[in-house]
Formats: sequence, C-alpha cells, structure tokens
Amino acid sequence: MRKWCTLLLIAAMALFGAACNGTGGGGKIADDNSLEQIKQRGKLVAGVKYDTHLFGYKDPADGQVKGFEIDLMKELAKRMLGDESKLELKEVNSKTRIKLLNGGDIDLICATMTISEKRKKEVDFSRVYFMAGQSLLVPNNSPIKTVHDTKGKKVATAKGATSGNNLKSVEPGAQIQLYENYADAFTALRAGQVDALTTDDSILMGMQQQDPNFKLVGGQFTKEPYGIGLKKGANELRAYVDQFLDQIIADGTYAKLYMKWFKQAPPQDLPRQAVQASPGK
Repeated sequence: MRKWCTLLLIAAMALFGAACNGTGGGGKIADDNSLEQIKQRGKLVAGVKYDTHLFGYKDPADGQVKGFEIDLMKELAKRMLGDESKLELKEVNSKTRIKLLNGGDIDLICATMTISEKRKKEVDFSRVYFMAGQSLLVPNNSPIKTVHDTKGKKVATAKGATSGNNLKSVEPGAQIQLYENYADAFTALRAGQVDALTTDDSILMGMQQQDPNFKLVGGQFTKEPYGIGLKKGANELRAYVDQFLDQIIADGTYAKLYMKWFKQAPPQDLPRQAVQASPGK
C-alpha cells in the first residue's frame, strides 16, 4: 500500500511540474500568458488571419503571411523581445480564434476582431487599433445600391462572424449564406452563386483590390472597433499591449504602417475604447 501511495505521489508531482512548465496538454502554451512568461519563452505567438487581404493574407506567390496586422505583430515582437523574428504566427478565423486563445495555443489575437460586450465575457481587449464598419460588396453591374436592396437576395459571409445577423437586423429579407471563411465567400460571389458579400468595409476593400469587377455599396451600417484579444486576467500583458499601441501611434509607426497598406493617412480621432460597437465580426 505504501509503495502504491509513493508511486501515485510521484506521478502527481510530475504532472504538476509539466503544467507549471507549460509542457502539459500536448505542448500547448501554459495558461498563464503573462508578459514575463512570453519573455522567458523568447517567442510571441499571435493568432492572425491568412485569408484577409490588407490585414492578414498568405501570399501564394511566396508563402509569406502579409498585412497590416502582421506588421503590427512584427513591431510588437521587436519591441517586446528585441527581434521581429521571435514572432510565431498561427492561423485563426472568426470561428476558431477565441477557442485557440483560451485553449493556450496562442498568446493573443490580432485578427480583425471587433470589440463587443458579448466577447468581453470570454476575452479581454486592448485599446482600439482600427475602426471599421460593415458594408456590402457587389459586382459592378449589380442592382444592389443600399442595404435594403438585399431583400430576397443571397448574401455571403463567414461562419463565426455576426455579419449575417447584423444585416438581418437592418434588412430581415436578406438571405444569408454562410461559408467557412471570407476567401470562400468571395469565391462564391465571383462565381455568381450569391448576389453580395457582407463584412467590415476594411476587409471588403482588400477583396475589391484583388478584383476591380466588384465595388462597395450601402455605406457603413455598423461600427466595428478592432482590438487585440487577450486571455482573461492577463493584465500585465494587456497593459503592455496598450502601451505599445499608444507608443506607435505617438511616434508615427502606426501612421507609416497604415499608409503602407491602406494608401491613406489614419484617422486622427481613433478612439481608445469601443463606443456603440455592434455584436462584432
């Protein structure tokens, strides 16, 4: 009996040690995503999109992930760890990003994620780093001019986002078609399988740049303030990220990156906190 108790005690101590060192759970990052732990690890793991032009897109020409949010994360890694190469990117989408964050697979989310009261119950957010608004993308010859013109029309969007619900709240007659991601939704639009695509105008602009046969219509019918998502209780890391965003806005780095990707100067009145946010993308 004493022998068995000793063996059980040793096994329990081994499991406890693995959890503390972040090696339990199949090699996932330990649950405590504190700033100090990231520094000790020597690597920042960011969840980003691979299918969203201008923000996070894996270029098939060279296999590199590029975009505004990718450059933000490179700058964060450089200032936090001294080298942007100490950044690891992991692909997320609207459906998987919070699950991967809370499962310990990533340290933070930088993936066109709208700050919303519902999401605040699951994750913490940084200050606002981008302000978008939901709109519509249609073929250049489309009769759709306003949101209400989507009545009886098929409108594509991505699973896990609430773009469809937002549109239905404005035009209940819209027929929402869900796709795994925005790339698939855009493919459906280009193939004529749907009449329009809806999500944030910032994402739609990237699609329109890929194919000038499409245009944005309907204006903005929601406000979509983007924030960096962090695990609940990671207060030290959240404070560091907020300070980082304040610094790059003040020293001109933010404006330089914004101009690089969006070909225009950033808004001068970017709010720190989300105001009247929709349920979110």
